[in-house]
Amino acid sequence: MDTTKNLGIWMDHSVANLIDLNAVENKHSIASKFTFTTKEEALTRSENLMHNKEQQMDEAFYKEIGAEILRYDHVLLFGPTNAKTELHNYLNKDLHFKDIKIDVESEDKMTDNEKVAFVKNHFEV
Repeated sequence: MDTTKNLGIWMDHSVANLIDLNAVENKHSIASKFTFTTKEEALTRSENLMHNKEQQMDEAFYKEIGAEILRYDHVLLFGPTNAKTELHNYLNKDLHFKDIKIDVESEDKMTDNEKVAFVKNHFEV
């Protein structure tokens, strides 16, 4: 019997869709707090401030996703932007994630059903 807990995460810089095929509610999302409005507001002050704010909010976004990942043994990060790679690099710096297998794959925009099917296909043995 397979007791490995798997999680698929489709993400870009604004949202992460977490897909756990074994959960009753198999999908939920985590949204980044760095919105267009936040960017515009920071940019009116200075470009440097905007970049600092973006880095801080991205790190908070990745930390929130990381807290969810800690409950799993094998994680698939996929999506259209380099946010998945940034998250992977962030997680690699933290020893809490050293025993979690993390796969990273590039994928274009997908429907919710396509995301679930992609995660199912990835974790099938």
